[in-house]
Amino acid sequence: MSSLKSESNPLTVDLRVTLHVVPGAKKTEAVGLHGDALKVRVSAPPVDGKANAALQRFLADTFGLPLNAVEQTSGLTQRRKGFVLHYPAADACARGQALLAQLMTP
Repeated sequence: MSSLKSESNPLTVDLRVTLHVVPGAKKTEAVGLHGDALKVRVSAPPVDGKANAALQRFLADTFGLPLNAVEQTSGLTQRRKGFVLHYPAADACARGQALLAQLMTP
């Protein structure tokens, strides 16, 4: 579901997150698990990338990151999506993993 990996920059740590997305909801929120993925309801419609953009903003706000630190890596037109959260330091990434664990708990 999530993993840590430092890519080319030793000063950053990446948290990889797999999501199952339900677009067109009343509000954007994490609602637990769907298999091995975090299930997120998104208020934006799945048209012209609006749901993907709303999801990116939600992840940035939820994990306390700037928008450019949230990168979509897969699932541009599917419900199952992959994101990488680029953290500037390992301690910040540990906080992100703890928050992710809370979101996954029913």
